[in-house]
Order: sequence, then structure tokens, then C-alpha cells
Amino acid sequence: MLRVAVVGSGPSGVYTAQSLVQRDPEVLVDVLDRLPCPYGLVRYGVAPDHEKIKSLQHSLRAVLEHERVRFLGGVRVGADGVPVERLRELYHAVVYCVGAASDRRLGIPGEDLPGSRSATDFVSWYSAHPDAVAADDGFVRDVRAAVVVGVGNVAVDVTRMLARGAAELSPTDMPQGALDALSASGVREIHMVGRRGPSQARFTTKELRELGALPDTEVLVDEAELASDPAYGDPSGLPAAQRRNVEVLRGWAATPAGGARRRIRLRFFLRPVALLAVEGRVGAVRFERTAPDGRGGVTGTGRYEDVEAQLVLRSVGYRGSPVEGLPFDAGGGTVPHAAGRVVRGGEVAPGEYVAGWIKRGPTGVIGTNRPCAKETAESVLEDAPVLARRRLPGDPLDALRAAGAEPVGWAGWLAIERAEAALGSSLGRGVVKLPDWAALRAAAGSAARSPLARPPAGPPCPADRPTPR
Repeated sequence: MLRVAVVGSGPSGVYTAQSLVQRDPEVLVDVLDRLPCPYGLVRYGVAPDHEKIKSLQHSLRAVLEHERVRFLGGVRVGADGVPVERLRELYHAVVYCVGAASDRRLGIPGEDLPGSRSATDFVSWYSAHPDAVAADDGFVRDVRAAVVVGVGNVAVDVTRMLARGAAELSPTDMPQGALDALSASGVREIHMVGRRGPSQARFTTKELRELGALPDTEVLVDEAELASDPAYGDPSGLPAAQRRNVEVLRGWAATPAGGARRRIRLRFFLRPVALLAVEGRVGAVRFERTAPDGRGGVTGTGRYEDVEAQLVLRSVGYRGSPVEGLPFDAGGGTVPHAAGRVVRGGEVAPGEYVAGWIKRGPTGVIGTNRPCAKETAESVLEDAPVLARRRLPGDPLDALRAAGAEPVGWAGWLAIERAEAALGSSLGRGVVKLPDWAALRAAAGSAARSPLARPPAGPPCPADRPTPR
């Protein structure tokens, strides 16, 4: 039997586990996660009102309930956790699927003022990530105007959440503290700003159109800003996705302003150069007008504009963080690899692998992780005849405990699910996420003392793989 540890239970980790057990009936997989809850960014990154995307949890769940897959939450790896070297001793192979959770900074004066935060922080707060600042309703307290720097799907998500009201948010699994704060918020003006033009924006048309469907909210676009884009006048030469975006923006630009309660202003060819303080916190953003440079980029024009904002959320990309004990390419924010095999000092490191964003960088959508995971799984299985020769010390569970981990098994996760359903029922809502580490640990601890046994065979994994042996 080949015993594999997959570190990370988001889509890339689960797809890796799926590929391994699908392709080899002699593989046992432990999926480790530092959180007691599985699913990674599907649970903690997808916006609460995107129920269709969040339903992907059902297919991920089927993999984690496979008879040869075991979920072990609450296990830290690297710094302040199980050393990489020790994990390598406990398994024939270790696949790191740890994502790219660090946000990029703007690098401008005033960026650390109160009221200036990353979109990642905001998403973690309204998604009940246990690392989020507890009960931090300061995100929207006394905020009249907000600026979101960035024009990707995450920027659209946080803009939409700022504009949503209680009626739309209450049916979601958003934690009660965030729901109360957002429902009572006084945000009336939201600027979503990009330094380049509309044809270069990274959001998808589906996400973009959702902004125009928000109740009592209007989307305003300045046609003069759009017209600075050479592709605006004739978008026919653009790829289909960008062409559709430009067409949606053109429609909004042609629509006169109404009297909606909230306004979303989509701005282009502006780059932030400073956050300005008012009474010790963010009060405005200073932007420089940019212009196309003829090479796909932009150049500054020396013309500036100050935009009022008591909240600034930067959404300018993600990067991977190093795992103590693994090699790391600081420039790319990834682990050096060859077809998923970790490379140390120019040589492949036997038994160490990567998949997902830590392998290829923060690119693609959730589905992009599937072929990426498949490639890594194929590398693991190609190496299996040599890897499996090494004798292991037994079930890694005892060693993980000895290393200070307190693993939460599948029964512990099911207990968290029950607690979240009970919390929602008590609040007159559906499922409501537990908002912090203490609540999650208490719920997981209510499970029987057998949570770490390999779960019984659940329903078969998705139909594209054979029935387990």
C-alpha cells in the first residue's frame, strides 16, 4: 500500500486525493488541513450569495468520504506545527496543496492607516474564517463611501457584499456578526477602480452583470473613461469574454443616473498613489490618471483626483507563502517543481510534491485545479514503485498527536455541521457558520471519541471514476 499525505483540503487537495484513489486501488490518502473544516476556499473564499458555486462542496465531500481517504483537520504543517521532515518520515509521499493566501500590497503612503484593509481580510470576515478579526464590524462602521482597488472577480464580490442588504444576505451562511454589521451599514457610494482600461479587466461577465441586478443600487460608468481604451470604440477584435465585458459597460454608460439608495461607480485608468488621512484614519484615496502606453500597459499623466472613502479594500492579487522546510521561489510565490515534483537545489526531492496555486501561482478558476492535480497525482503514481519500498512506522495518527497536533476527524467535522445548523435554526435562518476557533473546537469536541477512525464507505465518488475496490 502507498500511503500519501495531501496537505490542504481545498479543491486542489481534494482533486489530488480523488485522482490518486481513482487511478490506484492500493493508495491510502490522508487529507490534512490546519483548519478543522474542509473545502478551503470553497468554504472560506466563495461569496456567501454564490450558492451554486458553494454547492461544489457536495462533490468534494464525496471524495473525502471515500473508504481510502481520511480527513484530518486541525493539523498545522511547517512553522508551529508538524515539521516537513517529520511528515516525510510518516508517509511515502506528501503533496502540498496550500494555496496562495497572502495578498499583494499597493506599496503607497497611507496603506497602513485604519480603514485600509485587504479584500482577503474582508472576505475572511464575512465568510467566518476563524483567523479573521473577531467581531470586526469596524469594516463598515461609520463608512459612507468605500473604494475597492482592483477589477477582478474578488473585487466584484466585495463590492457586491458592500451593496447587499439584510434581505439578500440573511438566507446565506454568513456569520451573524457580519450580517448585522452589513445590514446596518451606511455605505452609499462604492468605487471599484482599475489602473488600466475596461478591455483589460479581469472580472467575468457573469459576475459583472450581477452588480446591475442588486436591489436599490445603480451602476454608474463614465463613458469618457471607457473611451480612453483603444478597444472601446470597436471591441470586435477582443476575445469573447473581454468583448462581453465592454458591451455591458457600454450599456451602463448610456444609462442616466437614477435615485437608487446605493451607487456603484466603475472607474478605469486610475492608479492609487496615496491614502489620505482624516482624523487618524483613511478619509480619501489620491489617484493619478493613467493613459495607455501602446504596449498593453499604462503610464501616468501627472493629473490627480481625490476620492472620498472611509474604507479602502485592495484586491490586486494573491501570492503564495513559504512553508517552513520547503524550497520557495520568492519571485513567483511558488514552490519549484517539475510536473508537480518538488525540486530542491536543482534536483527532484523524492516523495515531495505540489499542486494548486502553490505549484502554478494564483491563476485560473476552481476547475483549473483538476488537471493540475491530475498531473501531480500521475507523478506520484509513476514514482510509487520506488516510494512504496520504504517501511513506515505505522499509522501516522499517533505520530501526529505526539508532534502536538490535535486532529479533527470526519466525525468532528460532521459535529461542526450540526452545530452550524442548530445555530442557524436558533437565529431563524438556515445554516450559519461558526465564527471563531473556540466555537469550532467546541463543536468538534462534541463528537464521539472515535472521530479519527477511517470513515465508513460513503456514496461513490463522482461518476467519472470507478467504484472503489
